[in-house]
Amino acid sequence: MKKAALIILLTGLAPAILFSQTQQFTNDKYKEDFDFFWKSINDEYCYFGKKQTDWEKVKEIYAPMIDTIKTRDQFVNILEKAIYEIYDHHAGLNTNTDNSQRVVPTGTDIWAEYINGKPVITEVRPGLGATSCGITTGMEIIAINEEPVNNGVERFLPKSAKHADVEAKNFALRILIAGNHIQPRKISLKYNGAVKDYFPDKDGFLIDKMKYPSMVETKFIGTIGYIRINNFLFDNDLIPAFDSAMQLMNNTTALIIDMRETPSGGNTSVARAILGWFTDKEKFYQKHEYYAEEKQTGIKRSWEEIVSPRKGKYYNKPLVVLCDHWTGSIAEGITIGFDGLHRPNTKTLGTAMARLNGAVYGYEMPNTKIHFSFPAERLYHVNGLPREQYIPSIYIDFLKEHPANSSDLFIEKALAYLKSLK
Repeated sequence: MKKAALIILLTGLAPAILFSQTQQFTNDKYKEDFDFFWKSINDEYCYFGKKQTDWEKVKEIYAPMIDTIKTRDQFVNILEKAIYEIYDHHAGLNTNTDNSQRVVPTGTDIWAEYINGKPVITEVRPGLGATSCGITTGMEIIAINEEPVNNGVERFLPKSAKHADVEAKNFALRILIAGNHIQPRKISLKYNGAVKDYFPDKDGFLIDKMKYPSMVETKFIGTIGYIRINNFLFDNDLIPAFDSAMQLMNNTTALIIDMRETPSGGNTSVARAILGWFTDKEKFYQKHEYYAEEKQTGIKRSWEEIVSPRKGKYYNKPLVVLCDHWTGSIAEGITIGFDGLHRPNTKTLGTAMARLNGAVYGYEMPNTKIHFSFPAERLYHVNGLPREQYIPSIYIDFLKEHPANSSDLFIEKALAYLKSLK
């Protein structure tokens, strides 16, 4: 039942399926769709091996709930709860209700995880509500909308888990702090011994109003070129835009490529077009494994993907690639691809990325036509490391480094590395 690969993170709302928000179906039709949803994940989801999820139990828990529903929104709510059972930020629906939690990382401005048992903010997305109200890394999360944080996290933990899993808690924490589509967040945070309330949505949901000036932005820092790739890796029009930006870099002494605002994934055509500028011979840049075939036959199916040089397009000077927790999906593939090319004087630099599992495939339910996606291919660095475990070669830990509010630590470290090459 293999579907077309969509190497893209769900953005939370697909205009193409808004046609049936008010259309209702019989319980039997909803049950048919749930069975299709459950079986698709059962047959093709490729990361059960590192989860504590009992997928058979998921069906036992959620299928009976369909007997009581009356509306599509109620059905969506059940599907959301069921897919949270695999606690995977790269799996979800591409529809939502007003009360749905926002998609991580695309729909959030805060990255958080449990450290030494405490829920801590580890990175904040620049230019959005969290930074504007003073939220910063290192703050401990106490409550969200007056609810103690651990109570809120409990609501998003898997009910089918065989054992406790810190990754499930981290997933639930990030889903919780992202908030939903209608309720402004009040986040109570502890810092330097004091607890204070923060209101990241006091000026509205800024994440819904995000607009980029262009697909690609360029500037020059002395003789060093800088290219920022915005969240359009799913759009093939990014290819000529990136090519035009690269043409401006002919006379630079080095280049910084900024991938810090690419959370929503994309496609490998765009990835290979970008990487193709930086190699003069064919090279492997990532490895794939299609798990369902191995599950069905016992025979592993894997392959390595090649990036090829592009005629008349080659940049051979020093390079730094910037990444953070909003470098997601195919952007993570591009980043590990740069690392795997083994270019001289090339570094990846930043925090851990979004750590999204694998390549997702898309599916459509037969009756409601609701789309859902989840990882069906495992992805690896060419050295065999799972992509989601990759750490940049120059690593930034904001819990240990506290730059001034006006500075960009990523750029500072990139410039320091490039200067060290002289």
